[in-house]
Amino acid sequence: MNEQLAESSSAGTPSVVGQRLHAFVDAERAADDLRRYFAIGLPPGPPGAGVFTGGRFEHLAGGGDRHQVANRFTAEDLIAVQTLSVTVPAPVALDLLEGPLGVQLSELLRGIPTGTDLAEAAASVVTDGSPAHQAWSLLVNQRNVGWVIAGKLLARKRPRLLPVYDRVVRCALGRPPSFWTELRTALRERDGALHHRLLDLRRSAGLPQTVSALRVADVAIWMAHPAPGHRCP
Repeated sequence: MNEQLAESSSAGTPSVVGQRLHAFVDAERAADDLRRYFAIGLPPGPPGAGVFTGGRFEHLAGGGDRHQVANRFTAEDLIAVQTLSVTVPAPVALDLLEGPLGVQLSELLRGIPTGTDLAEAAASVVTDGSPAHQAWSLLVNQRNVGWVIAGKLLARKRPRLLPVYDRVVRCALGRPPSFWTELRTALRERDGALHHRLLDLRRSAGLPQTVSALRVADVAIWMAHPAPGHRCP
């Protein structure tokens, strides 16, 4: 087991985020929901024909974290976030691709590790002041972007480290002061039990390893949580 993960507590009551997330990933329906979302075992069909476009989020054009593009935003990244039902405003999109915003974010992305799961990352990687937090803050402060689009853009670039956090996930898991930090804690509790449960669920659903543990959690929540009209915590 990763040494950092082994440092986590092996006893005690799970955090609120951990308890709520366990309820989704331990549900009987979770594996079937994942197969439906990612079209596992379904016959191929034309794009958009009864499938969830979000199933292409991490895989479009080989992924946003592949070596050649890991530290810069591309047009494919902008299309990928559209599969999750958000659109980057055109002026911001152009700035990301051709302007100073893209340069600033590229510098910050170089300071955010690739190939690292949130459960195994040092706490400093996602705390306030970290390159990841600075990138999120920079995006949030762009006109008509906000926290949902910012989070999905960064999840595209670092899918194993930074989670999708939108209104459905917030409704299901709550509003801790720092969602990244609280989720990291939940994933590490009891020697990483929740992280390993997500990997087991990915395996049982037949998903490729390119679908991160974080995306397994996100999709399990999104498919099961009745956010519209739901009273959120």
